[in-house]
Amino acid sequence: MKVYIIAEAGVNHNGSLKLAKEMVIKARESGADAIKFQTFKSERVVSSLAKKAAYQIKNTGSADESQLEMVKKLELSFDDFRELQAFSKEKDIQFLSTPFDLESIDFLNQLEMPFWKLPSGEVTNYPYLVKIAQTHKGIVMSTGMCTLDEISESLSVLRTNGAGKIVLLHCNTEYPTPMEDVNLKAMSTLKKTFDTPIGYSDHTKGIEVPIAAVAMGATIIEKHFTLDRNMEGPDHKASLEPSELKAMVQAIRNIEKAIGTGKKKPSVSEVKNIVIARKSIVANQPIKKGEIFTEQNITTKRPGTGISPMKWRQVLGQKATRDFTEDELIEV
Repeated sequence: MKVYIIAEAGVNHNGSLKLAKEMVIKARESGADAIKFQTFKSERVVSSLAKKAAYQIKNTGSADESQLEMVKKLELSFDDFRELQAFSKEKDIQFLSTPFDLESIDFLNQLEMPFWKLPSGEVTNYPYLVKIAQTHKGIVMSTGMCTLDEISESLSVLRTNGAGKIVLLHCNTEYPTPMEDVNLKAMSTLKKTFDTPIGYSDHTKGIEVPIAAVAMGATIIEKHFTLDRNMEGPDHKASLEPSELKAMVQAIRNIEKAIGTGKKKPSVSEVKNIVIARKSIVANQPIKKGEIFTEQNITTKRPGTGISPMKWRQVLGQKATRDFTEDELIEV
């Protein structure tokens, strides 16, 4: 099955519809299956008393403004998202957006989205989970910061309230995520524990971790991207630039091919090399008709067009039926 790759634009448009449209174009050019934004009414998501996270202070270079003030600058209107959805459709890339409040759920439910993408921060938000589930759409849920018990409780709420198919994404909610905290093996734990398809939402620098996740069974990859990592904003530093996103997509497509079927047998491309790389039993010296084949007068050499060396013991002790010159394939 083809890995579904989500180019996470998030709020890296910095509140500009023009930049958001440029991101749609770049995501499509990269080969991603979908581009995802974040839809919210700032005052419904963040308290006026909420402080910035440490990474947000570091990445924005400002500790004075509140989280609400920062987020407000990154907000797009509902009309903007209607335009982005139409623009994405025109550019032949799937539009997605994650809602962060109940009003945004109602709004986005009117747009053409095949499933909901739930962020890690909403896994413990009961009213949010109920409202999402009651739309009966499929759900892809990130699980950063979560314990297995929290995920289990969230799944129970979603399923009880009518959610569609659920996919769990392993995730670490630090921007960027240190390599020692990635813990890709947790994907297998999620799959085994909850019997759901699994994927990975990545916040590391570079592209090697999501590629490794695909090799380990991820069916969905989500990766932040930006037009320029040097732009002002909280998430740019942990995002890929367009050329890197394209390289990641291509690498994932190559890994998809490389994973194969799991059946161990000669591939179509290597069959022709069997006779070249393998060996046959050959004369180690001139052998006269009637001589006995011994460890001294026969050996194994390429090509593999004669008797397989695995029949060595059957050949030893037999008589030569004719003369053999050195290196000639033995016949019995």
